[in-house]
Amino acid sequence: MKVLCIGFGNVARSLARLLIGEPSQSRLLSGLDLQFVGVTSASRGCLENKQGLNLSHALQEIEESGRFEQKNPDFSELNSLAAVQQLDYDVLIELSTLNLRDKGEPALTYLRTALERGKHCVTANKGPIAFAYQELASLAAKNDSRLLFESTVMDGAPVFNLARTALKGCQICAVEGILNSTGNYVLTQIEQGTSLDEAILKAQEGGFAEADPSYDLEGWDAAAKISILARVLMDAEITPTEVSRRGFSTLNLDEIGQAVSTGTRVKMVAGARKRSGKVLAEVGPRRFPRNHPFATVDGTGCILRIETDLMCPLTIRQESPSVWDSAYGVLNDLMELGDGGD
Repeated sequence: MKVLCIGFGNVARSLARLLIGEPSQSRLLSGLDLQFVGVTSASRGCLENKQGLNLSHALQEIEESGRFEQKNPDFSELNSLAAVQQLDYDVLIELSTLNLRDKGEPALTYLRTALERGKHCVTANKGPIAFAYQELASLAAKNDSRLLFESTVMDGAPVFNLARTALKGCQICAVEGILNSTGNYVLTQIEQGTSLDEAILKAQEGGFAEADPSYDLEGWDAAAKISILARVLMDAEITPTEVSRRGFSTLNLDEIGQAVSTGTRVKMVAGARKRSGKVLAEVGPRRFPRNHPFATVDGTGCILRIETDLMCPLTIRQESPSVWDSAYGVLNDLMELGDGGD
């Protein structure tokens, strides 16, 4: 498969390392023949080569200079949109930066353009799926393409794969969970006596909180994820801006530590549920007894509970996810394309 990759940040570089990794990882790539014909980045430049790029050299160049150099024989003046429109590829891997303020743009345009050209698309970008899943899925069906996005929720844990392959025939009635690693880590730190500012600083030093943590702490990231779950699993057309949202600014931080002494824990939970034929979604703090599964999730862990009409509730729990989980989710989507999976 010829691949065009938009974005070359942490997830894309980790994916590249998996693809060129140790021989022990070769089992992952059995039957998967990928040829990267282009890599673009808004801040790092663009490479293109019809015969295939050298990913090892691209990684080395980024690590040494922070961008693709013009002296590189594969250097290109193409921007991301032009690459999506013009290059010859089979699969678009869209890993650009999340932009909720602009309703998933420009990533949405990249995916829409690729699907209109009949290309398969794999993305870890929450924005386009949260705002326009139904449109993109319709385009994919119309043009005999696949749209896969396992890494948009829970960093590559098999959420959508599970629903697609193991819950056939089930109607999903509700989903809820702890979906934001940064927020859960900060809550865990506050329980232990750390101040909010110190907890945020620790999360930033750990590399899983942004310089501006408001997307995580005010519930926007979780709102995007619950919108995706509601759209994909429950056929709802709800956007992050329509999710009822309460973030850290609504919390009495003293009560977080005090809750522990009463045998309870405060957790930020995102949920969506069908009520009277309509799907309603919300993000906000909830208190749980210590023996509740949600109360046992510490640090950067996540958890998702799925209710269906035919089975008892199912719970997926993820412990200490990292960028490698997201990269594997993208790789798993690529392997599904390579297998011709349904």
